[in-house]
Amino acid sequence: MQDSAPDDGGYGVAAGELRQFIERFERLEIEKKEIADQQKEVMAEAKARGYDTKVMRKVIALRKREPDDIAEEEAVLEMYKAALGMS
Repeated sequence: MQDSAPDDGGYGVAAGELRQFIERFERLEIEKKEIADQQKEVMAEAKARGYDTKVMRKVIALRKREPDDIAEEEAVLEMYKAALGMS
């Protein structure tokens, strides 16, 4: 059995290596789904305990951002709210 295509325009395709990449990617897809399921379980548990999961998701998103970016966004938000008489 040969691992490369006979005439592929100069691009050799090693079937075994290609299969490994595809299988690794597929395993990662499975792991990603399992992790997403676990995250849903965590949020369901938090919700059952009375936490607001919508707010929790916002806090999680904020924790990923730089403090300066958050402060700048909050300052602009306050300015817009003041302009609309909301503060």
